[in-house]
Order: sequence, then structure tokens, then C-alpha cells
Amino acid sequence: MRLGTLLGRCLSLGLLVLGALAVLLPFLWMISLAFKPQDEIFSATVQLLPSRIEWANFVKALTETDVPRYLFNGAVVVLGILVFQILFAVPCAYALAQRRFKGRTVIFALTLAALLVPFHVTAIPIFLGFAQAGILNTYWALILPFVPTAFGIFLFRQFLAQVPSELFDAARVDGLSETEIVWRIAFPLALPAATAFAIFSITAHWNDLFWPLIATTDPNLATPPRGILYFRDEESGDDVGPLMAAAALITAPLVIAFLLAQRKFTQGLATGGLKG
Repeated sequence: MRLGTLLGRCLSLGLLVLGALAVLLPFLWMISLAFKPQDEIFSATVQLLPSRIEWANFVKALTETDVPRYLFNGAVVVLGILVFQILFAVPCAYALAQRRFKGRTVIFALTLAALLVPFHVTAIPIFLGFAQAGILNTYWALILPFVPTAFGIFLFRQFLAQVPSELFDAARVDGLSETEIVWRIAFPLALPAATAFAIFSITAHWNDLFWPLIATTDPNLATPPRGILYFRDEESGDDVGPLMAAAALITAPLVIAFLLAQRKFTQGLATGGLKG
């Protein structure tokens, strides 16, 4: 019995390692190319470690195109989206989880249905509306479409549904308004869920190329994925070394953010759960 358990654990660990290598291999190859000199990038042999570190790739990445500007634009967009998403999602989730009113079940069902609708379906109507409003080629054009978040409402609702309603009743007895209850009691309790949601939101919108490519044409508003496109040249082709260096610089903030928040991220997913 112990031998079978040991073999099962070894098999599980082996599969996890293989899965991790499959996920990490493209990232490791990107890092390898970012530090390789040009002659080794197109070598016929596959070599993960470069013979020498080519810092010039990073210098070119930071000077040939405005990578710091793309990083700044990405930070403005993802943080703007996250702030407005939490500002609207938390009160909505609190109402669905802790308040009793007619149509609550229907509204929650519509929220779940909204999870099934991809953004690409609504992209054209949003684009036409923004064109009529004259806000294309602005930060608002990159932020506003993602403020309503069905996933955020669902995640926070599942978390807040597990909080005893007596806690909020006691706050009402103490004279707190519903708004004060949301931001002084409900939101601090939901910080693990907020961390998990923040990771999902920031990752999705930091890596988004579809909407920035449609909503903006100004290079000064380019987000990181769109900024990568400026390394492409129809005549000379891709300069792979600086391209991979720029990709590494753009990926690094997400990796660092996840490593710093991984404990609360897993806690938020675990406690957010599937409880109705």
C-alpha cells in the first residue's frame, strides 16, 4: 500500500514537472534569445545558454522603440481598468450576496450568462459608439469597455456569500450606511478575492492586443503588446534579439507581480470557491 502511494506521488510529481517544463519552455527560450548575439540566434544547433551575454539587445530594445512609454501606457490602462472594475463590481456583488430584493436571482443569472459572451462579439458596437462619442485614440477608449466585469461580480459575490449576514446586520445597527458597509467591512474581508481578481484582470489586459489595435492608432498610446509590433519591419524583417529583449522587459512586471501576490492569489481562489 505504501509502495503504491509512493509510486502514485512520484507519477503525479513527474507529470507536474513535465507540465511545468512545457509551460516554461517558451519563456526560457525567449530569455535565451534575448541574451544571445545575432550569429547564435540563427545557429543550426539548439543551444539554450549563450556563449556570451549580448546586452546590446536590451539597449536596442530601449532605444529603437519607446519601450518605457509602452510600459507606462500599459500600467495606466490596467490600473485604470482594475480601479473602476473594483469600484463597480464590489457593490454589485455585495447586493447580490447580502441583500434581498425582487429580481436578484434573474440578475445573477444574467451575470452568469454574460460570462459566456466573448468581448469580440461586442467590440464592433463599442467601437462605433466610441467613434460617435469622439473618444477613440484616448486612454478612456482603452479603459471603459472593460469596466463592467461579469467575472468580477461573480467572484466577489461567491466570496461575500460566505460571510455571515449577522456581521452586516450588526453594522447596520451601529448606524453604518450600505455604502460604508461595502467599503469598510465587505471589501476588507474580500481582499484575498480582490488579489486573485487583480491578477486575472491585470494579466488579461496587459497582454491584450485585439482592442488596442482597434481603438488606437497613436503610437504614443501603444500598450506593451502593440509596442512589440513596432519591432517588425516589412523590408528587413524581425530583429529577433532586441525583439525578445523587449518581450522579456514587458513580461517581467507580470511575473514579479504574480510572485509577490501568489499566496493571496491562491487563498482568494480557494476561499472564493463555488459556494452559492
